[in-house]
Amino acid sequence: MAEGLRVVAPGVASTLQDSGRQGYLRYGISGSGAMDPDLLALANALVGNPLDTAVIEMAMVGPTFVCEVETCRIALAGAPFAMSLNGRILDPFTAHDLRRGDRLILGAPRQGLRACLAVAGGFAVAPMLASVSTHTRTRLGGLDGNPLAAGDLLPLGAPKFSDRPLTLPLLHRPRLGGPIRVVLGPQADSFTEEGLRTFLSAPYTLTARADRMGCHLDGPPIAHADGFNIVSDGIVNGSIQVPGHGRPLILLADRHTTGGYPKIATVISADLGRLAQVRPGETIVFEAVTVEKAQSLAREARRTLAARRAALVPAGGAELDSAFLLSCNLIGGVISASALEPAA
Repeated sequence: MAEGLRVVAPGVASTLQDSGRQGYLRYGISGSGAMDPDLLALANALVGNPLDTAVIEMAMVGPTFVCEVETCRIALAGAPFAMSLNGRILDPFTAHDLRRGDRLILGAPRQGLRACLAVAGGFAVAPMLASVSTHTRTRLGGLDGNPLAAGDLLPLGAPKFSDRPLTLPLLHRPRLGGPIRVVLGPQADSFTEEGLRTFLSAPYTLTARADRMGCHLDGPPIAHADGFNIVSDGIVNGSIQVPGHGRPLILLADRHTTGGYPKIATVISADLGRLAQVRPGETIVFEAVTVEKAQSLAREARRTLAARRAALVPAGGAELDSAFLLSCNLIGGVISASALEPAA
């Protein structure tokens, strides 16, 4: 009898994702893959997997599973989804062991939008075009190209992990928020100077029209210099198109490969993960950086990921070190002792 993790409730937009399909854009095939590659790597590192092993990527509300193997190890990296095992609250960025019959429930996050759930050994799912990543619009990858559904059984690979579960100390966990940095272009000259100033100064709100393919923003219209149609050319992860209505559209992991709207800017690779955590209704502010600065930030992001992997420690040890505590606002206010004395 097949064994693995049984899906009781699928949550919202829960799919299998790895590092994506490399080298197929020329054929019109989306790269897909995890919206935040660093979360993919961290979740896998916590359970002892190769860093590009497929995970379950979730958004808004997570899935519920029943363990149908003798034992398996899981870890969640990303937005702080409510997570419980048989009613016991679990910590994210920490590996946990499940046993046959255990029920793992992932609810909604307190903040942020997405997270990756890794399982030691990965999922025993056949790749399509060298990737397990699910692209639902073309039915590629995953479980027959579909998001998770109630009743699905996710077969597991053979695990290889240390005896003691690992955790990422609080000090090293990713923080959310901040401006989204971009490199202007490649068609920045398709917009007026006033349009560029609007783009870089006005807050834009993420609308409900947002998924893994892209997200529509609402805010002040950006003025085109001479029409809004160009000869279709290539689109990368983070390309920001501006259609005729003048409001930005950011293309993401499941994007189409070419498009005919001018691209005012491109989100830098170091900020794609933070962008993936913005919820509908929240605002985005863009900040322009040079290509050289974007490259420097990409190198810094790789160093940060390496430092986080090096910081993994056995779970149950001391995680609240003095540096983290000093960074927190542990005092909510001060009251004078005289204010507590009864009035004369």
